[in-house]
Amino acid sequence: MATELDRAEERARASIGRRERRPLGAVRAEDAAEFARASGETAPHLTDPRHPRFTVHPLYVVSLLRPAPGPGPDEVRPDGMYRDEVPGTDGLDVRLMAGGQEVRWKDEVRAGDTIDVLRALTAVERKGSGDGFLLLTVEKTYRAARGVLVEVTERFIVR
Repeated sequence: MATELDRAEERARASIGRRERRPLGAVRAEDAAEFARASGETAPHLTDPRHPRFTVHPLYVVSLLRPAPGPGPDEVRPDGMYRDEVPGTDGLDVRLMAGGQEVRWKDEVRAGDTIDVLRALTAVERKGSGDGFLLLTVEKTYRAARGVLVEVTERFIVR
């Protein structure tokens, strides 16, 4: 009999390579500054949008998963993750964990940039003994009109 993990694996494998585009909206200086302050930054060029050399924190764009004002209640799993953030798991009774992230910056993110993220599941691996777990690899590319800003490789553990 197929387990929830088996179902997640089957769904994930069926979606390998499928590219999804999600508009994330314009980068607001106020939101980026709030992110920097919440991250413990104190430098005015990161925390004060009125500073003459204001710069968007490099990790801000990577934290964007939805455009403002954020997700609706039907977009969030009981564990707090977005329903579609980990491919193949929506609606299944599985546990999700972050499994690592590699970030490659290509250009600075600027206040006012309108951001889209392109993402695709690129690998599904069954690991461990017994039922084990899945290790899913997702590639994301954050873009603005002027080109690629950030490339991210994320891994998720599904148990």
